[in-house]
Amino acid sequence: MQIAGLVEGYREHIIAAHKQPLFLLLVGFISSFVLIRFSVRMIRARVRWWPGNITPGGLHIHHMVFGVGCLLVAGIGVFAANGGHPWIDWFGLLFGIGCGLVLDEFALILHLEDVYWSEQGRKSVDAVILGILLTALLLTGYVPLGVVPGQSDAGGSGRWGLVAVISVNALASVVALLKGKLWTGLLGIMVPGLSWIGAVRLARPSSPWARWRYAERPRRRARALRRERRLHARADRARTWVFDLIAGAPDKVPAHHTATHRMAEAMAARATAHLDATRTARGEQAPERGADQRRRTVQAGRARSYRTRGPRRRSP
Repeated sequence: MQIAGLVEGYREHIIAAHKQPLFLLLVGFISSFVLIRFSVRMIRARVRWWPGNITPGGLHIHHMVFGVGCLLVAGIGVFAANGGHPWIDWFGLLFGIGCGLVLDEFALILHLEDVYWSEQGRKSVDAVILGILLTALLLTGYVPLGVVPGQSDAGGSGRWGLVAVISVNALASVVALLKGKLWTGLLGIMVPGLSWIGAVRLARPSSPWARWRYAERPRRRARALRRERRLHARADRARTWVFDLIAGAPDKVPAHHTATHRMAEAMAARATAHLDATRTARGEQAPERGADQRRRTVQAGRARSYRTRGPRRRSP
């Protein structure tokens, strides 16, 4: 009976409401994100029975590349099929798969650096969760800025009232975003009233609004700092715990971090200078080819190996 009720509800609320492409998009979105996160965690754990990264010829192909391909095929396919059934359903599923694969590496696109297992990589999880929530709100009947189809056909006063509500809600969403309240501002676009709460509350100390408005208002800035320590610190700890559960804990000091690069380059430069000074003291001339090779190695920041010397001759 429960399965029959679910099937009947699906037909009534999804198929009859012409929401099946959006539903399949959401299914593809969630499925691709869950599967790719499971895959990368297995690769990170070096599980033997799980296939590793795709590296043809030593080139690591990120799953974002496959996601972009899915988005292109789905987008072009919908236009080519003129949005007809059943193609729009299949292309909706493919588009959702592409969204999950691309947004899972959103931080890489934003930073133009492989920060997948670093703190910056958490932006990818933020983007995925936000995309899933917005899609789910659209599927359940919410529309951007509270616009309901058919309301625009009301009288003149009703139309202007609707325009006023939309404008105020959009302004409140922008203010909430400037105050550093990302989730409140973006979800407030879909749920009128939510962004108004974020717009009237204190800004987060690191937000653009705090830098512009609280620089000459020390009391308000102090209140914002106290609230950040008291409220947002707890919320951030809970959010970190949930994200660690979903996506895995980030590396404490990732190997590709910029500071690590700078340290490796400095150490390589000091080692090269020491060897050159030793050769100069011995009256030796470093080969030009070897010097060029060392210079290129230092600039690339890679580990270098040096040719060991034989035992020195003792002077008679």
